[in-house]
Amino acid sequence: MSSKPGFEVKLDQPYQQALETLTTALKTEGFGVMTTIDVRATLKEKLGEEFRPYAILGVCNPPLAHQALSHNAEVGLMLPCNVTVEAAPVSGTIIRIADPAMMLGVGEFASDPVLASVADEARTRLMRVAAALAK
Repeated sequence: MSSKPGFEVKLDQPYQQALETLTTALKTEGFGVMTTIDVRATLKEKLGEEFRPYAILGVCNPPLAHQALSHNAEVGLMLPCNVTVEAAPVSGTIIRIADPAMMLGVGEFASDPVLASVADEARTRLMRVAAALAK
């Protein structure tokens, strides 16, 4: 497993279009967007600061989340999977997808074979999302 916290994909699409492309790719792998944090709007509202378009999405695959939570409710501390979407400095958009295997590879979760299996399945699906976006 990589020591990186996730996968990064650069799209030659404007920010809003990339969000739509990402959402479609996530749905193909059974993930939905549960939460959206508009970082740009939040920093403007709370600090009066300008920031590039940037969102943090909380994505979830309900069957995998159910399996993990049914096994160990504390795993909810690691859910949902985070995905960031940001306008690139020059052009295009950068998408970063957190690696669930890395997230569930810490503390007591690291030695749990059931959670490792769920994390591996989520990782495989999210890697397919990243691969689809890279095409």
